[in-house]
Amino acid sequence: MKMMRSAGISLVMILFSAPLVRGQDLSKYRNFSLGMSLPELSNQVDLRPLRTKLIQKHPAVVQELAYWPGGSSDHSRQADSVWQIFFSFYNGELFRILVTYDQDATHGLTAEDMVQAISTKYGTATRPAGEISFPTNELYRTTEKVIARWEDSQYSINLVRSRFLNSFALSMFSKRLNAQAEAAIARSIKLEGQEDPQKEIDRQKKKTDDLEAARQKNRKMFRP
Repeated sequence: MKMMRSAGISLVMILFSAPLVRGQDLSKYRNFSLGMSLPELSNQVDLRPLRTKLIQKHPAVVQELAYWPGGSSDHSRQADSVWQIFFSFYNGELFRILVTYDQDATHGLTAEDMVQAISTKYGTATRPAGEISFPTNELYRTTEKVIARWEDSQYSINLVRSRFLNSFALSMFSKRLNAQAEAAIARSIKLEGQEDPQKEIDRQKKKTDDLEAARQKNRKMFRP
């Protein structure tokens, strides 16, 4: 009897803890999952064709896509607290999600209010004294101060407040894919720097060759 009672208590504890564990999946924001492909995202947001922005091709393909979940009508915008979701892909895999919240939907809310609300979904936050960068997003400054962070060994979620937009935002990324993407972007910048001098040399050579070809042609054709 005592054993059955203990088993029953354990079962109740498991049932109550299961939703909490599911609620702390740091790889997901709403129906979007880090690691999903472009076609999968297309099915989620019903964007056809996908109007992605190509950031770079080599040594890896980095693409970005902006999505406004509220749609175009005033009613739909008021129904959603999110103004924009910005997706970043590395070789076709979603590695970063940047969620910018609507100013009206968060008007009057403090940073602590936002931390408490997000913690109900992702668990206990930490308060690191750090900053996070948005190197390819024109709506954000180079870096923003992290208000709170939720993370595990694979994923990181960061609450910030954009100084330019005066809006709260949530930046979440796969640590593995984000590291690979940042390395690829840095490599691309280095390659461009190496190629620039050679491109200038090639441009000058072509200009000289074209001028000489025109000279030789006109020497034969010119009549004073």
